[in-house]
Amino acid sequence: MDVIQALNGVFHHFELARELESRGYLKRIYSTFPWKRLKREGVPQELVRTFPWLHPPLLLLERHYRLPKRVSRDLHFASFQLFDAWVSRYIEDCHALVALSGSGLKTGAVIQSRGGKYICDRGSSHIRYQNAIVNEEYARWGFAIEACDPRMIEREEAEYAMADAITVPSEFSRRTFIEMGVSAQKLHRIPYGVRLERFRRTSKPPRDSFEVLFAGTVSLRKGVPYLLEAFRLLNHPKKRLRLAGPVLPEMKVLLGRQDLTGIEVLGRMSQERLAQCMSTSHVMVLPSIEEGFGLVQGQALACCCPVISSYNTGGKDIFTDGVEGFLVPIRSAAAIATRLQELADDAALQERMSEAALRRVTSMGGWRDYGTQYVEFLSQLILL
Repeated sequence: MDVIQALNGVFHHFELARELESRGYLKRIYSTFPWKRLKREGVPQELVRTFPWLHPPLLLLERHYRLPKRVSRDLHFASFQLFDAWVSRYIEDCHALVALSGSGLKTGAVIQSRGGKYICDRGSSHIRYQNAIVNEEYARWGFAIEACDPRMIEREEAEYAMADAITVPSEFSRRTFIEMGVSAQKLHRIPYGVRLERFRRTSKPPRDSFEVLFAGTVSLRKGVPYLLEAFRLLNHPKKRLRLAGPVLPEMKVLLGRQDLTGIEVLGRMSQERLAQCMSTSHVMVLPSIEEGFGLVQGQALACCCPVISSYNTGGKDIFTDGVEGFLVPIRSAAAIATRLQELADDAALQERMSEAALRRVTSMGGWRDYGTQYVEFLSQLILL
């Protein structure tokens, strides 16, 4: 079985690539990132081809300058189109192409014309569902922002229709596709794993304070305002909330209006430092409004850090409510505060959840289970 992957960037696809390569199935992986960035992902260089001429410079430019929204969207859309067109010209024959959503419209058609299967891999909810719920969140906080480029919505929906199968990482994501009219038979849920060699407990949380962590892009989509409110409701003499991740412009505006007593904005950080923050936190909270599968959940569990997440994060697919953490409704600061208080008031509960978290993520074998499930799915699809 020969499998080729294609995607803009990295995401979880190099985790899949390593699993496929270890089983002898990876023929090639195409990415917009340069080899200098990709070599740390553990895939042999001879299996990697890159098209780094637009996407990486654009990301670097956006990190240092605030481009006009229209210019940014035009360039990102062009990045997807040009990469897809380039891959479609050079891609080898294969039994299956696995392309990240947005990256495979033209290439998928080429592979299908040669008798291969095209799998659209979507890491979030259905793009139209995502656009609607995130736009609704922006409006709640007074921002006139459009979540998704209409051209990308059209492009991805064309991919969904054309693909032989669609893979998603969570039941939440799968449900949004069904709600948007995609056949359940076309959808395959395969939850992500975690890199256990990078995420493990390095030390324990302090005994004289209660440490809360948020990890991810500090944004409205991630539900951060509800966490800030919940933290203010938490009754503890020595509490601290750390926000680890880049801060989007609209959140900078909202943070400027907030009482940030006990709150630290740490910004972007390395995975090594993130693992340290997770290890020294009593709980990590991921209150996202919409997210296909928050990878930080598995990373926190691997660091023995219990998780509080919303039902819209894929948390239900990786841990059990009340065992390794808690699941809460979206947009509910009260529910988050209640669970924070339970953990803050009960050291024994925190310790039980910490131990259960490590057991759960260890049983998954890192990304092994993900790779096994994906190979089984591909084998069945190719035989159809």
